[in-house]
Amino acid sequence: MLLLAIIGWIALALLVWTHAGYPLLAFLWSRVAPRRIDARDILPRVALIIAAHNEADVIEAKLDNALALSYPPERLRIIVASDASDDGTDDLVLRYASRGVELVRAERGGKVHAQDTAVRMLGGAAEVLAFSDANCAWQPDALTRLVRPLADARVAYVCGRLTLRRADGTNREGAYWRFEVALRGWEAKMQSVTGGNGSIYAVRSDAYAFVDPRFGHDLSFPYLMVKQGSIATYAPDAIASEKPTTDLGDEFQRKIRMFGHCWLIVFHGRMFSLRQLGPVYWLEMISHRLLRYASGLLHVILLLASSVLAIAAGGAWWAILGAQGALLGLAALSRLTGSRLRIPALAQYYVLITAATLIALWEAIFRGITPVWERPTGTR
Repeated sequence: MLLLAIIGWIALALLVWTHAGYPLLAFLWSRVAPRRIDARDILPRVALIIAAHNEADVIEAKLDNALALSYPPERLRIIVASDASDDGTDDLVLRYASRGVELVRAERGGKVHAQDTAVRMLGGAAEVLAFSDANCAWQPDALTRLVRPLADARVAYVCGRLTLRRADGTNREGAYWRFEVALRGWEAKMQSVTGGNGSIYAVRSDAYAFVDPRFGHDLSFPYLMVKQGSIATYAPDAIASEKPTTDLGDEFQRKIRMFGHCWLIVFHGRMFSLRQLGPVYWLEMISHRLLRYASGLLHVILLLASSVLAIAAGGAWWAILGAQGALLGLAALSRLTGSRLRIPALAQYYVLITAATLIALWEAIFRGITPVWERPTGTR
């Protein structure tokens, strides 16, 4: 029983650390000893690459949004990287050719493959590569603000701030995302961010990395920049917005796909090298990434351990088991009643997203992860 108790306490400690202790540390660090970035106005030659697969319903709005950016047109190229779209997206893009928009058509291979195709076409013609999705809108000054941190020669990667419009259904992604955005800002002041988002980010063209298309840029680029000796930072005033998935079931499927890519990077991406990352960023990566991905495993271990120990030893283990039961009960109540009450809905969101880490792990090990993607329901 002693060994089981040790395992249970370790699982509980790691869960508390990744969800509460580490964010508190990052917050305090950002206040006490923040890393400073020499951000200032610059106007590098930028290629804005918009990844698209069957985006006929939103691509015109996206291109109008990109053309309205308050960035000198002579310093900006707008390129749509079409991942073998067959719904008329490419024809709509070609209508914007007279306004300077370029189309690069790639064979079906996923988002990263399409982006790589556009980057190879550019051949170093741009100093900065900026990336966006087809379903998001940038504020007019977003690009100007996004490139400002690149005035600091140490910075190779910058992600902007994605805000989520209110979902039409039961998804509680917004609450989670606000927490993630805050944590990203604290991490940027610790060392570097550990993740970005595909809606708004930029990288120096000479630092661009051709990664396994299954990895994605959101999680692979930040740590790769740090391995190269550069900084991956955050520009909270470079703002984009998009609509999240409508309902929690849709978000659950999206998270399974996302965590599948995360596990692939864990297994094959060499993302936890202490020697290359340095102690501070290594702590960030373990605390925010590895332990977050492993939350499902840790919860299963804790539930099994506390179920046995509550009967065998009693005491605090009954309280720990009861807390887990309350979480599952609130989640079930929200699921069965369709409750829009905040606490049950958040409990349901947490349980399902945690379960998604386990399903994604299974798929990454036994089924494989594909680099191609389909549009999440309700996000357009």
